[in-house]
Amino acid sequence: MQVEIPQRAQVIRVLMDELTRIASHELWWGAMAMDLGAFTPFFHAFRERETINDIMEETCGARLTMNYMVPGGVMADLHPNFQKRVKDFIGEYKLKINEYAELVTGNVIFQNRMKGVGYLTAEDAISYGCTGPTARGSGVSCDIRKLYAYEVYDKLEFDEILETEGDSFARYMVRMREMNESIKIIEQLIDNIPKGDFQAKTKAVLKLPKGEFYSRVETARGELGVYIVSEGGTTPYRIKFRSPGFSNLSALDHMARGHLLGDLVAMMGTLDLVIPDIDR
Repeated sequence: MQVEIPQRAQVIRVLMDELTRIASHELWWGAMAMDLGAFTPFFHAFRERETINDIMEETCGARLTMNYMVPGGVMADLHPNFQKRVKDFIGEYKLKINEYAELVTGNVIFQNRMKGVGYLTAEDAISYGCTGPTARGSGVSCDIRKLYAYEVYDKLEFDEILETEGDSFARYMVRMREMNESIKIIEQLIDNIPKGDFQAKTKAVLKLPKGEFYSRVETARGELGVYIVSEGGTTPYRIKFRSPGFSNLSALDHMARGHLLGDLVAMMGTLDLVIPDIDR
């Protein structure tokens, strides 16, 4: 579209990206533990997740289906309370994260259910088109934020989290460690939000120039790609969304062979599946 996104909008987008990543991983962690029989962690996870949802609601009026990022920037500027509430959340998160290790990560029963279960080699992860924590748990470097940096990610210091064991526990640890990296990213930006516009001026009717375009971002579950074929008009000839869920799910049959039926709970949990995304 030949639109230059204002620096303020880029920083806001990244802040919202990482808050959303943490909220997604929180939901995954609580549901994962509950699926394996631990009920208490679900409430701990939602304690932090609700704080993020409250920040989202105050910023754009919605808690889940935000519709906040738009062509040219973001829908609305940040709420005056945004910085304070995000800093409060960071402090709260750092105080509570040790509870996650005590309740779940270090639990012997949990580890026995996860370690050595659902093994996926790096070669097989690539072959099935896996991305996100599912692939990084097998040692595959695939973080779009690092490989094809967008917004201001190339100016930030953070690690791509890789585990090499390739089992369910490795995929679990990738997500747990990724939340800490998201906090690190937010801390670098929260006091350095540029002034200026939160949205570039765009035409009332959006048109892409003629050609084929592919853009990708790193979601909580892996690569989200958008492929567009445009003939230069207002309606593209073709749009294809490449979301991570379907490819990650395709590896389940392979990693499940030789395991018990009950092990499927651990394997499916560490894939972090969103069924409507796969079903669409």
